[in-house]
Amino acid sequence: MLKPISSSDWNFEKAAHLLNRAGFGGAPAEIDRLVELGPEKAVDSLVYFERTPDNTTNPEWAKPDPERVNRFMEMRDAPPEKKKEIRQQEQRQEREHVQQLRYWWLQRMAFGPRPLQEKLTLFWHGHFATSVQKVKSAYFMWRQNEIFRRYGAGNWLGLLTAVSKDPAMLIWLDQAQSRKEHPNENFAREVMELFALGEGHYTEKDIAEAARALTGWSIDRPAQEFVYRPRMHDDGTKTILGRTGNFGGDDFLKIIVAQPQTGRFISRKLWVFFGSENPTEQFVDGLAAVFRANGNNFKPLLRAIFLSEEFYSPEVVRQQVKSPVQWLVGSVRVLERDLPPPQLSINAIRILGQDLLAPPNVKGWDGGLSWITTNNLLSRYNFANYLALGESPMAMPARKNGRRPRMPQAARVDTTKLFPETVQKDKERLLAALQKRLLQAELKPEHQSAVRAYLDSQGEIDELDVLHAIRLVMSTPEYQLT
Repeated sequence: MLKPISSSDWNFEKAAHLLNRAGFGGAPAEIDRLVELGPEKAVDSLVYFERTPDNTTNPEWAKPDPERVNRFMEMRDAPPEKKKEIRQQEQRQEREHVQQLRYWWLQRMAFGPRPLQEKLTLFWHGHFATSVQKVKSAYFMWRQNEIFRRYGAGNWLGLLTAVSKDPAMLIWLDQAQSRKEHPNENFAREVMELFALGEGHYTEKDIAEAARALTGWSIDRPAQEFVYRPRMHDDGTKTILGRTGNFGGDDFLKIIVAQPQTGRFISRKLWVFFGSENPTEQFVDGLAAVFRANGNNFKPLLRAIFLSEEFYSPEVVRQQVKSPVQWLVGSVRVLERDLPPPQLSINAIRILGQDLLAPPNVKGWDGGLSWITTNNLLSRYNFANYLALGESPMAMPARKNGRRPRMPQAARVDTTKLFPETVQKDKERLLAALQKRLLQAELKPEHQSAVRAYLDSQGEIDELDVLHAIRLVMSTPEYQLT
């Protein structure tokens, strides 16, 4: 198990698979570079991303706001009409900042220099699923996003501790309101059930005792920071997962991470995200052994996954349904075009089923086949038309008010960047080039025949024909998989 792939088996298709799963895909030239590096150096170039400079600037507002308390005091003491005006202004600004944050992150995923770091950030966002709808602070959501980026490939205890003390999480699971007189069990429960152990590996008593240990963890609202409040902490003896002591929140997290089940739980979850669903128990044991042997650090585990023969097996390659984010960002990358404008990009992934910064519940997105519904599939085809030809989709889902969102016209894909003119004029070479760029594999015979029939029906091929052929390939079942 986890035997490294040999250099002799390394080729374009396997390098493309690595870039698709450990990132968001890319143009043939990017894949060729990974082929030339060989498997070990290719994987290392993604896993050890800190070696690559990242000069991305943060949103201008992504910092503590010292005037926040003053504005709150002004609103509290203002007459009703003024209070309403201030509240509406605050809410409008927060909505604008949230939209800016969503697009800022999409830009990082699409064009940032560290694809695996952003892919991990997306994974942890779904794992520690926190929604701005309850947090109501773009700054707190940005802070959490940065925690995933900074700690996501590091140590498990370090990441879990940073997330647990994060203001967005403290608000999301009501930990900030927990005190010794009335311990709130929400956060303790989710750490055990969803974040680190899984159902069946703890008792209700463990949850109650852990909630007591976590009392005192709160937020300093004026400073917008985590704060420990000793007077709110229950300093009595607790028994958690068989261990007894005068435990606090940090002790609880150490007890959690020390459980063998924790390594198995998170190793399985990472494999399902990057590899495939339903791994065998024996395989999960192997992953967990690598994780534990390397001090519960993620980089060695990720490296072992991406180098393993299992990762490149037929059961894994092109067997995963693209998430809406993977679909949009990956499409932009293979088409070598800009992201659509902010509102359109954000609406697109929301319509396709993945509203960034607002997962549907504490479990995050289900993923897999749940991404594909009749409406979502039609929307993918419409957005494919938009990305390739710049034409406004004709069958956009209506909003609740019955109106359909207005779609601005966009620039077409520049086909000269994708295919040499000699390839565009040769139908068979064009078909092969379309499959290589968009799929890194061949279409099924019936879908290949359909694209060929379209090209044959056009006579001499021009730019518009190439764009329609791109749209056709993007509308096949094969394109929805990675």
